[in-house]
Amino acid sequence: QVQLVESGGGLVQAGDSLRLSCAASGLSISRYYMGWFRQAPGKEREFVATVTWIVGTTDYADSVKGRFTISRDNAKNTVYLQMNSLKPEDTALYYCAASKSRLGPGKISDYWGQGTQVTVSL
Repeated sequence: QVQLVESGGGLVQAGDSLRLSCAASGLSISRYYMGWFRQAPGKEREFVATVTWIVGTTDYADSVKGRFTISRDNAKNTVYLQMNSLKPEDTALYYCAASKSRLGPGKISDYWGQGTQVTVSL
């Protein structure tokens, strides 16, 4: 049984930082494309970042480039999302994703976590 468990969300002020974690069980993240998506109230789920399982190449949505960093620790079977210079528009429910296919905008993941809430105030 695959489980992706996110943690690290919270309420912060604009300009602050947060680090989200996604602990995986039932699969090895070293053999999956891993990613983060987010969904704000009234909006569709959108791609945030991904890291490939072969070389560890990363890719980001334009809205977070230069501010967010995705990384993975294969030994801990955990993926991270370091979020710096947070903005109110980053407020959303953040989901961890694991897929055998490349992740990106509009892509559907094989597995999803339950989400962790990030709220950024002015």
